[in-house]
Amino acid sequence: MHFRTLPVVAFVLSTLTASAAAAHIALSEPAPRQPDQKAGPCGLGANDPRGPNVTTFQGGETIMVRWTETVEHPGHFRISFDPDGQDDFGDPAAFDDFYSNPAVLVDQIADQVGFGSMYEQEITLPLMSCDNCTLQLVQVMTDKPPYEVGTNDLYYQCADIILEGAAGTTTG
Repeated sequence: MHFRTLPVVAFVLSTLTASAAAAHIALSEPAPRQPDQKAGPCGLGANDPRGPNVTTFQGGETIMVRWTETVEHPGHFRISFDPDGQDDFGDPAAFDDFYSNPAVLVDQIADQVGFGSMYEQEITLPLMSCDNCTLQLVQVMTDKPPYEVGTNDLYYQCADIILEGAAGTTTG
């Protein structure tokens, strides 16, 4: 390697490291919308558009949601579902504000101790058909008291999904 290429290599490596360090959770199944995680409800803020990664399931199907905690924080996780976009998602008002929104499917998923902890959570999707559904994963952290909605206590990732084949249901 020539000395003139070292600054370029160092820049590329630092850029890759910086973007990886910004992530706190890495949703792997279903496929995430995009990697950003800081602004709710899905990582980029209120106008976060659906992405190119869309996974199709059957209405009422039981699936496994899988993710990795890439930066260790004490707290817990929550999984929510919106049949028509992302407007039904709501942040917990406090660290111990569990199941506080009708969109929440599973809450209080215990944090495992350790960098790189892998998680699996079985969920049953609603028995319906929809072509604009969103599954949301939220990491709720408790290591920077006081807990404040809209600050750095929450990380978000969403998966764009389609539910089909549920008899007697309508498209959302």
